[in-house]
Amino acid sequence: MKLSLHGRVGAVALVGALALTLTACGSDDPIGNGATNGSPTEGEAPSGLSGELSGAGATSQEKAMDAWRAGFQSLNADVSVNYDPVGSSGGRQQFIDGGVAWAGSDSALKPEEIDAAAERCEAIDIPVYISPIAVVFNLEGVTSLNLSAETIANIFAGKITSWDDAAIKADNPDAELPSTAITPVHRSDGSGTTKNFTDYLNKAAGGAWADEAADDWPLEGGESGNGTSGLIQAVQAGQGTIGYADESAAGSLGKVSIKVGDAFVAPTAEAAGAALAASPREEDRAEHDIAIKVDRTTTAAGAYPLILVSYAVACLEYEDAETADLVKGFLGYMVSDEGQAASQQAAGSAPLPAELAADAKAAVEAIAGA
Repeated sequence: MKLSLHGRVGAVALVGALALTLTACGSDDPIGNGATNGSPTEGEAPSGLSGELSGAGATSQEKAMDAWRAGFQSLNADVSVNYDPVGSSGGRQQFIDGGVAWAGSDSALKPEEIDAAAERCEAIDIPVYISPIAVVFNLEGVTSLNLSAETIANIFAGKITSWDDAAIKADNPDAELPSTAITPVHRSDGSGTTKNFTDYLNKAAGGAWADEAADDWPLEGGESGNGTSGLIQAVQAGQGTIGYADESAAGSLGKVSIKVGDAFVAPTAEAAGAALAASPREEDRAEHDIAIKVDRTTTAAGAYPLILVSYAVACLEYEDAETADLVKGFLGYMVSDEGQAASQQAAGSAPLPAELAADAKAAVEAIAGA
């Protein structure tokens, strides 16, 4: 018997609960997110969902997306989910153009993008992924540093050019800093990570960074890398290099603790969550369109305000019920407790706080087919 949409969502929730229980008891899953071989285990009800679902966008979400796809497809064996990590800008544009059913983006839609998408549908932003952006570096003999926003801005603006500069020494008196030249590395593609990073520099660096937040790197020249992986590779390949990326991709590179008030805070999921808790939502957004206005200058204890809030960009109403059901099912898994746990395990992200999670689930529930 074909399940109604309400029945499908209920089945997904039931299967998710069963999967979480099985994971707690032990699993041979090499991914580590509770996914099985894609077949329902004994006693599980099929979801009733089938078909192919395609999205594109943020490279920061890639590790989480792999976990979400594996987990969701293990519960929905007749569904294939594809995701092209082309960057936030590219994903939003593909969504606006109708090339993909949903997009991943490290920044919410701009007003002009909402207007452009209106030719297709009423577009909404749903927070799905919260993560610190790490300032990463490759400097022999140094694995961690303390830096203020002003110092970081002056490094990326080319005003501080060597690692033994007095401003770096002042915050790291015990570090053995060489005279190695600093090589800043930025994203070459349109990136929500870049937008969040430049927003932080603009608001927190005390005037040291003049450019407004933007998806595209605002300065001419310099080293660059395409996507999160390309930037990380460029930092790894050099000596004295420094860049910025989702913390989940930092690997063995050195990481910066940023100055917040009178303390230095490392890029952790807990610190990202504290920064989110100190941040209001954007006003003048339509119902179910949720955008966070990150407070980059918070001095809240333990907060790390260099974060990204990454979104699923979707239609509130799709032209056909099948697409709506697939989007609703997959995004519902992403914002569910099971989905957030999978993301946290795979990418070290911070889970959505209870109130935000409830609103995100309500936004997903509002998605429908024409």
